[in-house]
Amino acid sequence: MRSVFAIAAAFALGLQMTPTEVRAAENLNLICSADVVICELMEGMFEKETGIQVNMVRLSSGETYAKIRAEARNPKTDIWWAGTGDPHLQAASEGLTQEYKSPMLDQLQDWAKKQAESAGYKTVGVYAGALGWGYNTEIVKTKGLKEAKCWADLVDPSFKGEIQIANPNSSGTAYTALASLVQIMGEDKAFDYLKQLNANVSQYTKSGSAPVKAAARGETALGIVFMHDAVAQIAEGFPVKAVAPCEGTGYEIGSMSIIKGARNLDAAKKWYDWALSAEVQSHMKEAKSFQLPSNKSATIPPEAPRFEDIKLIDYDFKTYGDPAKRKELLDRWDKEIGASAN
Repeated sequence: MRSVFAIAAAFALGLQMTPTEVRAAENLNLICSADVVICELMEGMFEKETGIQVNMVRLSSGETYAKIRAEARNPKTDIWWAGTGDPHLQAASEGLTQEYKSPMLDQLQDWAKKQAESAGYKTVGVYAGALGWGYNTEIVKTKGLKEAKCWADLVDPSFKGEIQIANPNSSGTAYTALASLVQIMGEDKAFDYLKQLNANVSQYTKSGSAPVKAAARGETALGIVFMHDAVAQIAEGFPVKAVAPCEGTGYEIGSMSIIKGARNLDAAKKWYDWALSAEVQSHMKEAKSFQLPSNKSATIPPEAPRFEDIKLIDYDFKTYGDPAKRKELLDRWDKEIGASAN
């Protein structure tokens, strides 16, 4: 009899709930691999618009890839938003993410659609940005350092202890840098270059954007990052200049993937479609995020570095998004660079 009353009470409570309260019963477990400010902006906007409760964790791309790989048999994450595309492609090739063809695909830039097609629709491009660096103009002037315009300039002895870059094991930004240099120079010459660069590196950070934030604060002269991260520091009023290297550079296609076995699949698909909309992507500048949006109708921030102004390499996403190639390069980096890192 008690159970009958309990069911009746629960039913009555349900009738009293508003649509927003009903939706609030939904949850979404999200890993965000963008800067924490934009992660929090996205989380807040989505919760407000849908009533879905987002449990968000901020991790770099490399850390996220390792986490979802470790949890493959018992996934705790529903969706992975942002971060460099290489780890997303690696996750797709290993069956860690699942196919989803969003109805928003037709609205996207060709590079975003190609990212989806190459992965069997297990990931999709959400933004793009070129690799470069940002340097503190005041430190460079005070210390009489040469203005670094090319990759070759970064190995000048005058920059000893003045450069930061992330660790490619944890950071998608740094892995993109590693893969870009290999494509620009050839693998052996790239590692010779990285050994020279190591003499000038004061710290290998966990996060890809941390080096230019350190430069902005005056803790180091220069940070190797995606150029939009340097522009974000300029927008904050710091004395930073963004540079696209003269020899050419790689770029990222920041991506999004639904985790295979996602417990909240419907909520994950709602986020996926929502995050690809022009309206949402046009809000990125509010978090001082200056990537190029993937939706063709989204507003591009005027400060965003444009691909047409940068010497880009034909970045081989298929090769360097392959798990075996990633492991090969990271193992060599650990042995030849990481083991002797300052």
